[in-house]
Amino acid sequence: MSTQASTNPAWRKNAAGAQLAGSRLTSAVARWPWRYIAPATLVAVTALLYLYGLSASGWANSYYSAAVVAATKSWKAFLFGSFDAANFITVDKAPGALWVMDLSARLFGVSSWSILAPQALEGVAAVALLYASVRRVFGVAAGFIAGLTFAVTPIAALMFRFNNPDALLVLLLVAAAYALLRAVQGGQTRWVVLAGALVGWAFLAKMLQAFVVVPVFGAVYLLAAPVSLRRRLVQLLAAGAALTASAGWWVAVVALWPAGSRPYIGGSTTNNILNLVFGYNGFRRLTGNETGSVGTAGTAGSWGPTGWTRMFNASFGGQASWLIPSALIFLAALVVVTWRAPRTDPRRAAALAWGGWLLVTATVFSFAQGIIHPYYTVALAPAIGALVGMGAVEAWRRRARWQARLTLAAATLAAITWAAVVLGRSPLWLPWLSGDIVAAGVLAAAALALTPWLRPAVAHGVAAMALAAALAGPVAFSLDTATTPHTGAIPSAGPAVTVRDASSNAGPGAGFGPGGPPQGGFGAAGGVAPGAGFGPPPGAAGFGPPAGGFGGGPGAGPAGGLLDASTPSAALVGALQEDSGSYTWVAATVGANTAAGYQIGTRDPVLAIGGFNGTDQWPSLAVFQQLVSRHQVHYFIAGGGPGGRGFGPGSATGTSTAIATWVEQHFTATTVGGVTLYDLTAPATGA
Repeated sequence: MSTQASTNPAWRKNAAGAQLAGSRLTSAVARWPWRYIAPATLVAVTALLYLYGLSASGWANSYYSAAVVAATKSWKAFLFGSFDAANFITVDKAPGALWVMDLSARLFGVSSWSILAPQALEGVAAVALLYASVRRVFGVAAGFIAGLTFAVTPIAALMFRFNNPDALLVLLLVAAAYALLRAVQGGQTRWVVLAGALVGWAFLAKMLQAFVVVPVFGAVYLLAAPVSLRRRLVQLLAAGAALTASAGWWVAVVALWPAGSRPYIGGSTTNNILNLVFGYNGFRRLTGNETGSVGTAGTAGSWGPTGWTRMFNASFGGQASWLIPSALIFLAALVVVTWRAPRTDPRRAAALAWGGWLLVTATVFSFAQGIIHPYYTVALAPAIGALVGMGAVEAWRRRARWQARLTLAAATLAAITWAAVVLGRSPLWLPWLSGDIVAAGVLAAAALALTPWLRPAVAHGVAAMALAAALAGPVAFSLDTATTPHTGAIPSAGPAVTVRDASSNAGPGAGFGPGGPPQGGFGAAGGVAPGAGFGPPPGAAGFGPPAGGFGGGPGAGPAGGLLDASTPSAALVGALQEDSGSYTWVAATVGANTAAGYQIGTRDPVLAIGGFNGTDQWPSLAVFQQLVSRHQVHYFIAGGGPGGRGFGPGSATGTSTAIATWVEQHFTATTVGGVTLYDLTAPATGA
């Protein structure tokens, strides 16, 4: 019977079908754990890295933390992004990033955790979206490598643990890229419109920086979407309308609101929101022709030399550049591999989208002559991760060809070589790591050439070794960043940089603060190399966690400075809170960073003369005198302002100096908790 059955064609057909079905089931079962365990592991690791010890950084950037305090007390402050609850002046950005923190603080109370946890969760979401975007075209392994590379980029490990606007900006741009690539695959209008809307919302986090990727996204969709050219153009117009609406509604509200009943637009020179958008936060960042900068600009200014090497110098290199050489190698390989593919090939579209993001953003950062900080490079991290994940897996799948093996080996050698350079700038920090990375990387690169002749398990082990060698440097920097408190206005990731290079624009013998921010790492916590020539600006204060009050780090001063918050003592907080309900502002001081610590300490509005760094021409002396005559301001606090110097005659310029000088001439100084106060309700005798 079995012989008859085996010779029966119908039986053989059914048996073959059953065997094929069983094979597919077995394959699906084999893939199932990896499909679900890989993203779950990625999300868990990212969450641990970004949430561990989060409150150690205290109020982080107290400028924005003080604005969160204001928003919990006033919905008007919430809408405008006011620095103080009395709505005297706004922060110098759109308030989109603040809104998330504001709502968290309203729900859970004002604390460092309620402010910083949303930032960390935004980072976890961004990593998950990058994984999902890459996985759709290149598979689970590519998505996992892309997400992991993004997550362990040192500047990502910092900015998703900090309260600057960059966290929400990056999340929304990654979400926009995901929507764009979904649109490219299917040609659906809803996805391309969603991409435009998400970029518009990213504008509300950090204004024109969000639009840097727009030309890339538009070109990729126009090239690769699987619909007619006419339909593509109409869809892009719809996406542009969505972008304009989502970005423009808030700008329109602020522009149309009567100036007399809203706060002054901080960072602008004319109390005009369009001036802030296109000026201080717009084209002047590119030209360097800006008012209110805290340093000189240009090819040899405080923000560092411009040019193609800027992203790799001692100030910027340790932040995000670790795998840029490898990413560029993989980008070139992906373009070559897909060169003859159909116009709508999703692999090429993804490579062009992420590659364009990396190239255009890096170019803008490299040649911008205005304000530019190393932490801006977090915007490069998603594109680097995507290119590394996509390129590595595509080359691995083609490893039977020598060109693919050469690509993998070259990318590995590029990663470990550049890691050795970056680690060499911090020679006293884990001095053994560089040698281990180079040894493992060279061995892995050599073994990659032999993968067709290796057993599968051994070949996969070689690939894992290459990936580990490439990521060891950024992982080590990220762990150092996550376990080090960071505060101030310009944080930097990684350990202290003690070996400079010619492109870092540092004087002889200069050392760099953590991660090497310009001029010594303004406001960044962490170790500065012994004997380093740059520290915080003279008189600037450190700012520690709020537990038990406000305690500055070593050398901290109570009055704060240009880029650090004030650190009021309990006695000073008590004095400011005395009869606070009788005044609109319990105090006034020059510069929002100086005011921030007092506002957080008292939870009462503090008037920040001159905005962020004391250079905004608001209020005028006449307006300030009116506020004093109406008994709306209780105290004037000396100190703070540009360079962290105290304010006396000749120590500042513009309206801030005029106000400080008038106060000194007409009111009597007292000292409380190491800070000079002037009681504005009690003029000096004969004044």
